[in-house]
Amino acid sequence: MKLKLASLLLAGTIAASALPASAAIPIYPNPGTEVAGNPLFTSGSTGSVKAWFVGKGGASFNVSLGVIVNGVDRGLGINNQTFALGQLFNYGAINAGDSLAFYIKVADTGDTFFSNKTLNTDGIQHLYSLVGGYTGGDFGIPLTVARPGSYFGFEDLSGGGDFNYTDLQFVVRNGAIPEPASWALMIAGFGLVGAATRRRSQVRVTYA
Repeated sequence: MKLKLASLLLAGTIAASALPASAAIPIYPNPGTEVAGNPLFTSGSTGSVKAWFVGKGGASFNVSLGVIVNGVDRGLGINNQTFALGQLFNYGAINAGDSLAFYIKVADTGDTFFSNKTLNTDGIQHLYSLVGGYTGGDFGIPLTVARPGSYFGFEDLSGGGDFNYTDLQFVVRNGAIPEPASWALMIAGFGLVGAATRRRSQVRVTYA
């Protein structure tokens, strides 16, 4: 599969001194071991794909993140060397039920690695994902237990390298995040069970 990759860089930074310490970023717990499975992602709501940069581990390679929606490349956005922790990039509109995939472009080696490992030349899974697993408010990211996001971490070395999956880390929340008043209306209209379901992360996952 040949994709046209367009570089889209977000201007502006966030002052590091104003950022709270990270405590809730759920990094890959088994470094040295390849992530099992091959997740395929689907949008759980209509809105936009919002991604926040949350770390690069000790990565020295220049790595950028791209998003593919329904097979159409949205281009590159987040960069692990130029983005500040907590910096947001909006990859554009998406509808509920749309397929959602991620990839990284490694400038130093020219490699591209996809969240669908069948597209990777080395056949390795380069993405660790924890759908709905991010509930912290690190770096000013506006997500909570009631409004969670999904955490992702990429490995940038061909063949898997050290399998630490921290070379480009990001959190995604797609779809609009309701205002508190909207939550009150939903609770009244649909009951506690309906409200709890609505509060789940707006990215869904299946496995190939």
